[in-house]
Amino acid sequence: MILFEKPGKTNTDDVLKCVKENGEALGIKTCVLATTKGFTAERAAEILDGFNIVAVTHFTGLKEPNFQELPDETREQLEASGVKVLTSSHSFYGIGRAVRLRFNTYQVDEVIAETLKLFGVGVKVAVEVSLMAADAGLIKTGEEVLCVGGTGKGADTAVILRAVNTGDFFNLKIREILCKPSL
Repeated sequence: MILFEKPGKTNTDDVLKCVKENGEALGIKTCVLATTKGFTAERAAEILDGFNIVAVTHFTGLKEPNFQELPDETREQLEASGVKVLTSSHSFYGIGRAVRLRFNTYQVDEVIAETLKLFGVGVKVAVEVSLMAADAGLIKTGEEVLCVGGTGKGADTAVILRAVNTGDFFNLKIREILCKPSL
């Protein structure tokens, strides 16, 4: 496992090179990654040539009502390069958050998210984007995939996991943490 001194965007290329090396060695050619404005997905399109790349964005309205952070032209460029782009509700940020805000009580999805963050925010993000991609039918459940997340901007974490749908969460298996911040 590679441990980065600090989290954040400066690790993006190293994370993607780690994904490429491990994916090629293990015969795993699917990479699911988080992207907000497109930077990580654009870098992945360049570095992960020959991989099936699924880029998962923030849902529309996360930052402000009716606003999508990934610009339309960036989405079009990514899709033209073969990257599948998914925008959907986040598995760990949805109805449970609405219940918490209304009734001032935490829900199980937020408890799971906070528990995954004990390993690093990027681990939580990597797991979440895999669930979203599986639910959308963009990756096959039961197969091992490479998943990339980050802390804030860019990528700083990569894991290999067995993909499942959100409703089958407890059968998800993180096979290996390839890299993450040492925090």
